[in-house]
Amino acid sequence: MTARGAAGIALLLILAAGAPDAQQEPRPTFRSSTALISVDVVVRDADGNVVRGLAQKDFTVLEDGKPQDIQTFTFEEINSRPPRAIEDAGLLAGVEERLQQDVRRAAGADAAASSQPSDPGSFAGRRLVVLLFDVSSMEPPDVQRAVDSALEFVRMEMDPADLVAVVTIGSTLTVVRDFTSVREEAEAALGQLAYTEGTATPPPSASTTATDEAAADTDTEATDTTGFEAFNNDVRLRALKTLADTLAPIEQKKAILYFSAGMTRSGEDNQVELRAAVNAAVRGNVAIYPVDSRGLQAVPPGGDASRASGRGVALFSGRGVQQQFANLSRSQETLTTLAADTGGRAFTDSNDFGDAFRRVQRDLSAYYLIGYASANPAQDGRFRRIQVRVNGRNLRVEARAGYYAPRDFRSTSTRDREAQLEEQLTSAVSATDLPVVVGSGWFRQAQDRFYVPIALAVPGSSVPIAAGADKATLDVRGQVRDEQGRVLGRIRETLTVPAAAGAVTLAGRQVLFQSGVVLPPGRFSVKVVVRENAGGTVGSFEAPLIVPQLRGDALKMSSVIFSTQVQPAAGRQANPLVRDGVQLLPNLTRVVSRGQSIYFYYEVYDPQLAEQAPELRTSLAFYRGSVKVHETPVVDRTAIDEPGRGTVVFRFEVPAQSFQPGTYTVQINVIDAVGGRFAFPRLEFLVR
Repeated sequence: MTARGAAGIALLLILAAGAPDAQQEPRPTFRSSTALISVDVVVRDADGNVVRGLAQKDFTVLEDGKPQDIQTFTFEEINSRPPRAIEDAGLLAGVEERLQQDVRRAAGADAAASSQPSDPGSFAGRRLVVLLFDVSSMEPPDVQRAVDSALEFVRMEMDPADLVAVVTIGSTLTVVRDFTSVREEAEAALGQLAYTEGTATPPPSASTTATDEAAADTDTEATDTTGFEAFNNDVRLRALKTLADTLAPIEQKKAILYFSAGMTRSGEDNQVELRAAVNAAVRGNVAIYPVDSRGLQAVPPGGDASRASGRGVALFSGRGVQQQFANLSRSQETLTTLAADTGGRAFTDSNDFGDAFRRVQRDLSAYYLIGYASANPAQDGRFRRIQVRVNGRNLRVEARAGYYAPRDFRSTSTRDREAQLEEQLTSAVSATDLPVVVGSGWFRQAQDRFYVPIALAVPGSSVPIAAGADKATLDVRGQVRDEQGRVLGRIRETLTVPAAAGAVTLAGRQVLFQSGVVLPPGRFSVKVVVRENAGGTVGSFEAPLIVPQLRGDALKMSSVIFSTQVQPAAGRQANPLVRDGVQLLPNLTRVVSRGQSIYFYYEVYDPQLAEQAPELRTSLAFYRGSVKVHETPVVDRTAIDEPGRGTVVFRFEVPAQSFQPGTYTVQINVIDAVGGRFAFPRLEFLVR
């Protein structure tokens, strides 16, 4: 750590709740002696019309400024000639299983397409369009609106050359219908999603008793990994990446029409996953066309029926409406990013979704497909910039900007391996092959100084053991940067974890690492890169980090730590999670076994005093949906635990046995009776 960082690092290997990981099935791998880089190119004249009739000799392809040898060249033009009808192309066979493998990230598995078409040429002259419905984000009216527009397209505008697939993202990725050119087949698949048809597919809800009890009765395979994406958008982005990887072997342009009700990023989202999804789409010649299924939205000043009315001066000063607009913009930001970075287009704030279908048909109708073998054999993972030019003519060329080269771990030296981690820290598109989750918080040490614990977890099933070895090693590198990009804290550690005799992975356990930095109030970002050193698999996690000012009339309160593990700790450390010889270990996935206890820790600062004593009251209320199922007794505090910092400490222990399997929301109620101030932070967790 730097001088501005804080000591207090702990490496912990813990047994995961439930059964050990189920056996991971290897993914099929397809290899080729020559890796062709495919680039789809649209050439337009001054009027924006597509220029046809160009030959291979008319193009020059540069990679990092060096000319490349063009090995394949075709002009793809889709016309209305009725080709052979395809009832089921079989391109997406097994894609659901592949996503589950991607979520678990089985150690040593190659990220290759789950299936490869036997005759890629049979799809020439076709438009490949995936209709992807994010039912986990959409309300029933949103789903119906999206399905209605898709049905209208299939019935009225679907061309005989169109191959359409229907896929949903809910709690899992589901292929409702593989690619087909038969209108009736596509229409029947969409009918399964239409609420008005009586065969509704409701958005998945882990809070239903039937779903929870059924899940509890099944094998709890990979319990240390399946909770990693329970409360963020990473699984959606990984689904997009999986679809792009699956379509990549088809060397032509493809499109994903992604219907969603927005994708609001939270502090628990891994921003690297977004860039990895975009990079997979770019490499696979897949353009993403997000459609905001909420359509044109009004922002009522006092709120609408979906939430409680606004209160206080914000309702009259304009801050409330400003916040509503900001929330709407944030929910659409990721959609526009997916479109802009993959060559697609986002359709937001419109009730007419027909333009999206027509734009996809137009963009996939005519383009040149150029393939070349890179003259640079280095597998260094660096970005390779592509430039395509038309020789001797002043024409506008539309082509992707470049791609990231693969990386071979075994052939790298110690110096190169160290450089790899540093590059991953600064790279815009970092590797996500090793699942990593990072959590942080903040606890005040002084008026302008906060201790920020940083914890990470890696599922043991993704950490392989080298043949004949009795331990596994992982390298951890991390940085905390401010808004100007200055590094304020560093993490640098090599973790050594003992393994059971004959084990091939650390399945059934988690590797936890904990560190911390001292920061002033402000906006920061934290990025952590982890590499297991048996196969060289790398995972990255990046997220914003906000340390509040804690000023004004609001109750001054720390972040809330959710934990299911404690361990002995010697002495008093700078880490506030170490008290009375015991250290709390944050549960980053917030997935709990019923045999565990749940610990909550938080601090309140500078409460108002009456006769030199505070009057603080706090309790925990647990909800399942909108129903309160449990509440702890109210705790009254009339003393300051740390007078020098003006800190009152609260710790709760609640047995998970009190809850049936399912998803719960806990509300932390904190009231300062003297100052008339209060806070009610909430967080979700899953009981299995």
